Amino acid sequence: MKNNIMIMNFSGVYEMQGLKTALEKKVDSVVAEAENMAAKPVITQLDFQDIPGTNCYCDSLAEEEIGKRIIPFGPEGLHFLDSGNYHYLTKLWLELVKEPFELLVFDHHTDMQKPMVEGMTSCGDWAAQVIEQNENLEQLILVGASEADIQQINVKNQSKLITFSAEELRNNSGREKLDLIETDVPFYISIDKDILDKHYIETNWSQGHMSLGMLEHLLKFFLKNKKIIGVDICGECQIGLPFPEYIEAEEKNAETNIELYEYIGRYMGK
Repeated sequence: MKNNIMIMNFSGVYEMQGLKTALEKKVDSVVAEAENMAAKPVITQLDFQDIPGTNCYCDSLAEEEIGKRIIPFGPEGLHFLDSGNYHYLTKLWLELVKEPFELLVFDHHTDMQKPMVEGMTSCGDWAAQVIEQNENLEQLILVGASEADIQQINVKNQSKLITFSAEELRNNSGREKLDLIETDVPFYISIDKDILDKHYIETNWSQGHMSLGMLEHLLKFFLKNKKIIGVDICGECQIGLPFPEYIEAEEKNAETNIELYEYIGRYMGK
């Protein structure tokens, strides 16, 4: 995975966190620990706040404009996507992948709901669009949604879908499905931090109960052993919370973002 870092600013949350500055302060230590990173990563922050029609739902004009702005960077590297309202950005990054690939998604939700507004991409149905429309997708591996939500999935090409529910993770079951995962093509990894317990993160959606250590443990197998095209991270908290609660939430979120960068960064450049 190339050691490029993209910060996508839609809501202004990363400015509140000071994420770019915080990442720049951690770069030297991460490069020193990385297995194959020869040079410092390039950290780019792009502002998208001037584009209307992007919050939760992304209309066709907004999708076209976002696509134009990210094309020069390609899908490789680490991408910070903003809150879960913008998780549909994963779909746009994947449209830049020009080879067969596997998509590994960590999410408390399936993001394969029936769309409420036809003809628009949303944070609730983007994964369904990927599995139905992206011709380069070999498999979509969904980790962390509840068994009840998984049972509600009804998409075309469902044979491409492999799921590991929150219940299976807690019970240490479902291991037999590991043999179904194709491993001879590169992976793209998408992380919605709402999979994590509130001890680590405050998001604007309902959350799971996974520890940060467990997430990193699950990531390690793929980061260490597989070719990774790119990784994206979303799940920031909602701007507009009462001030004391918002500051506390942002501190937790910022710490988790840096921890994830430090962990993933060890494998960038390989």
